[in-house]
Amino acid sequence: MNHIRTGTEGEHSAVKYLRKRGYTIITTNYRAKTGEIDIIAQDKDYVVFIEVKTRRSSNYGLPAEAVNYKKQQKIINTALCFMHSRKLTNSACRFDILEIYLKNDTVQYNHIINAFGS
Repeated sequence: MNHIRTGTEGEHSAVKYLRKRGYTIITTNYRAKTGEIDIIAQDKDYVVFIEVKTRRSSNYGLPAEAVNYKKQQKIINTALCFMHSRKLTNSACRFDILEIYLKNDTVQYNHIINAFGS
């Protein structure tokens, strides 16, 4: 299976996971000139920007390790675009990483809440 299909499968699984935990999905695959955010959701009083990283093995390291400083800055700048476009500049927000491991017929999640940002 190619990485694009794996990523898409992971993002669909992530939406189901988040909804089961009470998150309201605002949008998926939000794009701006500065980049893309996989999932934007509401969790109580927070607008949450979620980067989904899906792996079938750990051969290339932990999924969250792929969200380096440069990637974090792109996500933060894209989140600012979203917040300004929706006039949410006074809303609380946070940045999560959702690691998804697909192995055989099982799915495992590691939700890193408030993974980066200030």
